[in-house]
Amino acid sequence: MSGVEVITFGCRLNTYESEVMRAEAEKAGLNNAILVNTCAVTGEAVRQARQAIRRARRDNPYARIIVTGCAAQTEKETFAGMAEVDAVLGNEEKLKSASYRALPDFGVSAEEKLRVNDIMSVRATAPQMVKHIDGHVRAFIQVQNGCDHRCTFCIIPYGRGNSRSVPMGAVVDQAHKLVDGGYSEIVLTGVDATSYGADLPGTPTLGLLAKTLLKQVPDIRRLRLSSIDGIEADGHLFDLIAGETRFMPHLHLSLQHGDDMILKRMKRRHSSADARAFADQVRRLRPEISLGADMIAGFPTETEEMFENAMRLAEDCGIAHLHVFPYSPRPGTPAARMPQLDRALVKDRAARLRATGAALHARHLDGMVGSEQTLLVENNGLAHTENFTLVDAAGLKPRALVPVTITGHNGKHLTMQVKQMAAA
Repeated sequence: MSGVEVITFGCRLNTYESEVMRAEAEKAGLNNAILVNTCAVTGEAVRQARQAIRRARRDNPYARIIVTGCAAQTEKETFAGMAEVDAVLGNEEKLKSASYRALPDFGVSAEEKLRVNDIMSVRATAPQMVKHIDGHVRAFIQVQNGCDHRCTFCIIPYGRGNSRSVPMGAVVDQAHKLVDGGYSEIVLTGVDATSYGADLPGTPTLGLLAKTLLKQVPDIRRLRLSSIDGIEADGHLFDLIAGETRFMPHLHLSLQHGDDMILKRMKRRHSSADARAFADQVRRLRPEISLGADMIAGFPTETEEMFENAMRLAEDCGIAHLHVFPYSPRPGTPAARMPQLDRALVKDRAARLRATGAALHARHLDGMVGSEQTLLVENNGLAHTENFTLVDAAGLKPRALVPVTITGHNGKHLTMQVKQMAAA
C-alpha cells in the first residue's frame, strides 16, 4: 500500500481526530502506514481493535502499523506487546506531526515502541483545523476534551485526561473553514461537551458557544451537539432549543441508568427525576425534538427492580434513539471491584432494554408520518431529518438539503416523497 490509511473506532471525537492524525502524518512524510485510532469505552471495543490490527497486518504485511487512541492510552503495554504493532502513540502525541517523524524503526522492543505520555499532565487542548471529514456529509468540530468527573464504570478520563476547552475564537475560525468547504451541517463534539468553558476566561458555556457560532457564522445551515449531560445544560442552550431553527431538534443524553441507587453507585450527578424533568422541559420548548440516550444494562448490584426502573425511565423520557451497552468491567475502575452480575444475565437484560428501545423507536417513527422535513442526504442512500431520524433517500444527491413529506416507515427507516418546489 501507499499513503496513510486510518482505521477509526468509537466516538465522533475520534472521527474528527482521525482526520487530524492523517494530515499530521502526511505532513511528517509518513507513507505505507496504517493508523489505528482505538476506543476504550468497553472491553469489546478493545477486542475489536486488536482484531482489526491483526487483520491489517495479514492484509498489509509490509505496512507500518501505529496504534493510538483511548485504548492505547489506557492499555499501552497490551498493544506494544502485539507483534503486529510497530508503534503506540498516546492521545496527545497522535495529533502532532513530530510524533510521526520520530517513530522507531521496525524490529524494536516493546518498550521502544511506546510514545505515550501522562495524559493527566495535559492542561490545554489546542484547536485542530481540518478542511473536511473523510466520508462524512456533516462536519465535526472538537470544542472540548477530557473529563473532570469520575463515574465508577468509566475508564475514559484516564485515556483523555482532565477537561480542557478550545477557545471560542478558534471554534468560530474552524466553522468558517468548514462552511467555506461546503458543509451545511456542523456537529460540536467533546468528551464531556457540556462542561465546556469552565477552564476558559469568563467561563463561557456550551450554549453560549453555540449561540456565538450561529451569530458569527451565519452560513451554518444546521448545528448539532454530540452527547451531552442534561444536568449541565445552561440557559443559553435552552434559548437555542426554544427559538433557533438552525439548532437541530435532537439531543443525545448521557443517562446511563434509571434507578436512583444505581445512579449513585455509578457516581452520576443526576437523579431519575432530573432526567424526566429535562425531557419534559425540552419537549415543552420544542415539541418536535427527539431524544437519544446511552444506557447501561447489568451494572454491578443491579436487581430486577432496578433494571425495570431503567426501562421505565427510557419510556417516560420517550427515548427515540436508545444506545444500550451491556456492562463491561474496565480494569482500574471502582465498578470493576463491585459485586458483578452473571454475564448471561447482563446479556439478557441488554437484549430486553434494546427491545424497549426498538418499541420506542417504532412509536417515534409512527409519530413522524405526515410531517414535513428537510433532509441532509448521506453517501449511503439514507438521510437524516432535523431530529436525526433516518430516512430512505435512494436516488437523492449526497450532501443536499432536500424538503420532503414523510409518507411512512419500514420499522427502521422513514420513507418520503420529495416536495415539489413552486414555479418561479
